[in-house]
Amino acid sequence: MSILDVVSTGLLVLGGGFFLAGTVGLLRFPDVYTRLHALTKADNLGLGLIVAGLAVQAESWAAAGKLALIWLLVLVASAFACHLVARAALRRGIRPWT
Repeated sequence: MSILDVVSTGLLVLGGGFFLAGTVGLLRFPDVYTRLHALTKADNLGLGLIVAGLAVQAESWAAAGKLALIWLLVLVASAFACHLVARAALRRGIRPWT
């Protein structure tokens, strides 16, 4: 097992941990706003770590660039989706948990 395999495995496991933390936040937090916060922050970081772990194992720079582009597109889509869900919740009169 090479050092790149160890780094890649570490990044993939760490990314999976962030996904798990986001899922726990989704299930445990009290309202839609805090759940959105947990999901967007933890999942975006988790995906970034998984993409980094996969990029370490990529066979070319082009493949690593494609992975980075996918992560960037998911970041943008996640921000827009989170904003739309929070705005819909506000329009329905759902108050933030205090």
